[in-house]
Amino acid sequence: MKIIKLNSTDSTNSYLKRLLLERSLQDFLVVVAKNQTNGRGQRGSEWLSDHGKNLTFSVLKRNLLVSPDQQFMLNILVSLSIVKALESFDVPKLSIKWPNDILSDSFKISGVLIESLIKNNQIMHSIIGIGLNVNQLKFEGLTRVSSLKNIMPLEIEKEELLINIIEKLKIYFKMYSESESRFFTSEYESYLFRKDKPSTFRIKNDKLVSGIIRGVSDSGKLCVQMEDFDKEFNLKELKLVY
Repeated sequence: MKIIKLNSTDSTNSYLKRLLLERSLQDFLVVVAKNQTNGRGQRGSEWLSDHGKNLTFSVLKRNLLVSPDQQFMLNILVSLSIVKALESFDVPKLSIKWPNDILSDSFKISGVLIESLIKNNQIMHSIIGIGLNVNQLKFEGLTRVSSLKNIMPLEIEKEELLINIIEKLKIYFKMYSESESRFFTSEYESYLFRKDKPSTFRIKNDKLVSGIIRGVSDSGKLCVQMEDFDKEFNLKELKLVY
């Protein structure tokens, strides 16, 4: 695999997008940076990381040819790849907080941002941005956030973990091209944080409601059993409070 290593950039996703405009790039090209000056996460949030402490990288997945209504499958494949890589390092109590935050014992340790090019009603390629807290010890102003070094008794080598994640991505994308998509959805749901447990959510009007997560729809909406009805929510409509 080809890995481009940077000391600093605005964001690895943005760097890879600019590179893609300039030249033809190979499948699973990786851009990793010690520091991001404008790292981005879901919901337009900023991804904060101490210089050189964590893994911040992006991966190019070419020739997907996936329809836009199947786009959530990318979240599923990427989330499962990260979880399986972390399991191989014996990271405990892993789960996936919808749509693609990776938790250990209810603390967020990784986030994902996927940006895709759609042409002729098909996703042609995607840039998969991954941030993973490895050696950072303190997270000022952030709650329910941790790192592998805080959680694990042994230090994990960042490059070894990076290569493991990329290998898992290759495996899952190959499996997806050969298997039924529901198989991956079921595996994803088996890791879904707070599935089948009474939980509290904040909805669009800032109101707190109770419900139970039952799974995800084919389009990637979160399926929640409310008191009087079942409803599907997209990312902008609902936030899990715990």
